[in-house]
Amino acid sequence: MEPHENTGHPRRWAILGVLVISLLVVVLDNTILNVALRTLADPVHGLGASQGELEWAINSYTLVFAGLLFTFGVLGDRLGRKRFLMVGLALFGLASLLSAYAQDPGQLIATRALMGVGGAAIMPVTLSIISNVFDPRERAKAIGVWAGAVGLAVAIGPVLGGALLEHYWWGSVFLINVPVVALGVVLVAALVPESRDPRPGRVDLLGVLLSVVGLVALTYGIIDGGEHGFDRARVWLAVVGGLAVLGWFVAHELRSDHPSLDVRLFRVPRFAAPVALVGLVFFAAMGVMFFGAFYLQLVRGYSPLESGLLFLPFAAAQLIFAPRSAAMVRRYGGRAVAGVGLLLTAAALGAFVLIDADTPIWIFSALGFVQGAGMANIMPPATESIMSALPREKAGVGSAVSNTVRQVAGALGVAVLGSVLSAVYRNDVASAVSALPAPVRDAAQESISGAYAVAGRLGAGAPRLIDAANDSFVSAMHWAAGISALVALLGMGIVLRWMPGRPVLEPEAQPATEPELAGTA
Repeated sequence: MEPHENTGHPRRWAILGVLVISLLVVVLDNTILNVALRTLADPVHGLGASQGELEWAINSYTLVFAGLLFTFGVLGDRLGRKRFLMVGLALFGLASLLSAYAQDPGQLIATRALMGVGGAAIMPVTLSIISNVFDPRERAKAIGVWAGAVGLAVAIGPVLGGALLEHYWWGSVFLINVPVVALGVVLVAALVPESRDPRPGRVDLLGVLLSVVGLVALTYGIIDGGEHGFDRARVWLAVVGGLAVLGWFVAHELRSDHPSLDVRLFRVPRFAAPVALVGLVFFAAMGVMFFGAFYLQLVRGYSPLESGLLFLPFAAAQLIFAPRSAAMVRRYGGRAVAGVGLLLTAAALGAFVLIDADTPIWIFSALGFVQGAGMANIMPPATESIMSALPREKAGVGSAVSNTVRQVAGALGVAVLGSVLSAVYRNDVASAVSALPAPVRDAAQESISGAYAVAGRLGAGAPRLIDAANDSFVSAMHWAAGISALVALLGMGIVLRWMPGRPVLEPEAQPATEPELAGTA
């Protein structure tokens, strides 16, 4: 390739815009769901969902999504990425329609799982299409815009969700996906070129099955243990069984001549280090966002719309810093940029330990801004390192690995930190509810939402119960925040030891001196 020849598609920036719309519909729904959690827990205006059911409403999507990403990434490369994108959008829209009219928590969990199938078809092909339509020298910038779109969805989601919940019933937060999907399908059909791997392999059906079974069993055990206690054999059977099946998955992938995930890639530091980093960051961050919605709406008494607005600084930081991260990496190197981003993220998460029921609310939003700025400088360099470790025709595999780790880690973060939250809350509030009749005592001890529902029927004793529930929840939130900060800090060793520094990305900054590297990065 000539040093200054651009091998990108002529309409690559318009195509990126279409891919951003497709990405928005996937990310938007999860951020909207965060502000709807309290409403869904309400037995009158929602579905009366327990905290465990709320976690499953989130995790049924993420588990199906993650379990199918392996095979959908490969199938998209094999059968056509544009085709998978359109099918995924249509299925996501249908599942959103069904979710809006779910009659109970079980139906919502099932329809959310169907949305996960659609999301799994959408997400990996967006990144793999970017890798195919952009010249390697522009790819880091395009991925920065792609990551910034996640921030845009985070910004739009809570505010839009809150506005809808102020005026309409909870199902409107799912119905909003339908027009976005329709627009996405039309634009994909008109603008996105078809592409596929010229040398596809067979689909690893056993590997896909093992990954789904292992992840579902592991996360079920964690959620069930958090909700009902870890002193039961069924919980440990699920956890240990899930880990064993995932171990079998790894062993099978090592032996297979057509693996859904080539686990040997994890021996390559440029690939493995950013994958691990993405996992740790999303494990920590998603758990904090889960309890943040309850803190704002119950402990502090803000409406869903107000809560969404208070999450805006996190999203604003993503929008500001993510598109600029490629330039920062070229100047300072991926190791330095990701390291600073990780320190900012861990500091913000750790500072939530100091948040209580009377903390000025601007501090909550300021910490969100710091966390957003940190994550905006972790994700783009990590994603670019993952994608550049593979050739263009295998882009779907790299995208699937990156997104799978992110989704699984986020699901486990909600499950593990949600379990910590539930266990500490139950223990702390026990003395305050011990005198209540058994049925209402159990409801008040299960979650802060349950305590508020019980308080609404208590009369004179309500303020005392609400104060106890708030104190117990804040204490539980401190434990979850402290653990999340420690998990994020674990990534610092990975960054310092294995993340690429400036020399890896210099071909993009100086393509004329090293054209052969610029063409294969």
